[in-house]
Amino acid sequence: MKSCLRISSTRDEIKIVINSSAKYDEILEEFKTKLPRIKKYYDKAKKPMRIMGKALMENERIAIRSILRPEIDEKISFGEDSEVLGLHAIKRTFESSVEVSETKFIRGNLRSGQREEFSGSIAILGDLNYGAEVVAGDNIIVTGRIRGVAHAGANGNKKAIITANSIDATQVRISNIVKEIPDNDYKLPVIYLSGENIEIG
Repeated sequence: MKSCLRISSTRDEIKIVINSSAKYDEILEEFKTKLPRIKKYYDKAKKPMRIMGKALMENERIAIRSILRPEIDEKISFGEDSEVLGLHAIKRTFESSVEVSETKFIRGNLRSGQREEFSGSIAILGDLNYGAEVVAGDNIIVTGRIRGVAHAGANGNKKAIITANSIDATQVRISNIVKEIPDNDYKLPVIYLSGENIEIG
């Protein structure tokens, strides 16, 4: 099986890059298998550790931390940098602008059971159906209807937005904020964070 983790050390930190196409159970298994190697990096460098490359849900981050923390007591963070995104001259932050964003286009509907992830923005040229999930480090744009789970700014960027032709999902997420959607068929919604609250305009 192809490795889904790449471990390296820079002057300031230890970096673990997760292959964006890897499945969650494969990622957890490889973290467990490679824990001795990761600890060796840590024992040698004693630097903060950053995990990047794949947008992760909060419960997935907690599971990874639980594997690492018995062996590693240094700060563990999640986020992207310019190397992963191929933006060699631009430093991203959790509050970075998303007006210009690397975008993954998906042609057609996302069906129940399908999950798409990308560290930049995701544009779906169709519907996000019930039981489907899309997780983006930046924006989510759906030309059709959102019925499934949409999680924008999954790496922590609170300036990310979600927009669609219409939405009747039960909830949406931006960064670590979740909003329950009332029983209302929104048309051409733009969903964004205002402070710590998700607004629908």
